Amino acid sequence: MKDLYKILRKENLAEGIYSFDIAANDVAKKAQPGQFIILIVDENGERIPLTICDTNLDEGSVNIVVQGLGVSTKKLFAMEEGDYLADFLGPLGLPSKFVEADLEDLKKKKFLLVAGGLGTAPLMPQAKWLRENGIAFDVILGARNKDLVILEDRFRDLADELLICTDDGSYGLHGLVTDGIDYMIEKGKTYDQCISIGPMIMMKFVCLKTKGLNIPTIVSMNPIMVDGTGMCGACRLSVGGQTKFACVDGPEFDGHQVDFDQAMTRMTQYKAQEDQKHHEYCDLGGGMNLE
Repeated sequence: MKDLYKILRKENLAEGIYSFDIAANDVAKKAQPGQFIILIVDENGERIPLTICDTNLDEGSVNIVVQGLGVSTKKLFAMEEGDYLADFLGPLGLPSKFVEADLEDLKKKKFLLVAGGLGTAPLMPQAKWLRENGIAFDVILGARNKDLVILEDRFRDLADELLICTDDGSYGLHGLVTDGIDYMIEKGKTYDQCISIGPMIMMKFVCLKTKGLNIPTIVSMNPIMVDGTGMCGACRLSVGGQTKFACVDGPEFDGHQVDFDQAMTRMTQYKAQEDQKHHEYCDLGGGMNLE
């Protein structure tokens, strides 16, 4: 493609959250639900693993939704439409298992999709695939407040029922997504499969809830990935007592088998290095307070 890795569109979805459409025809053609890409902002940039939010085959673009947490994502936020990324690799990781499942069996099941915060974005390919293949599903989206709810209209168009939960009660159900699960069950809903994507602590408690309800649950362990190739070992986790790597064996796993406490501890191992990069970036005139 002539404009390979060009930023076609940039949209501010909420405070600290941007949507980017990137020209990447080969990635768009091959991407399936559950997979991710590696983005490199500039020649000195680090590798950023990001789960794919959507694709547009007609224009050969890939949509990603990014939250500005570290130096590299802040650099990305400073770029504008028409700018070019240094690299955009993918699709990587294994597709969602339901993509290869028997379609007639899937149509007999009811899915529950549960997302929190930025996890709302990578849940979109799952929802689109299920809707395109005639499979029933409800969606629960969680956010700290109304202003941080993203992609609501798109999910409302796809889901049989959409429930919004906010921590402060400013919109939808006042409570966490686990309260949302209780709400749906109390309404008489039953589910055969849950897919949950979001902050690690959220996925942990969703899995505790669904395990008690005997609902099999898949989670995405994208949050612990660093290099995205399996070489750095940062995304090592325990699943059912076996060692797995999120970037090559996942990123999706049986949530009831994941050792979340170990995974959350692993996420903090590079905090000191990240803090150092924050200060270096500010000292060099990055122009943003990253504290």
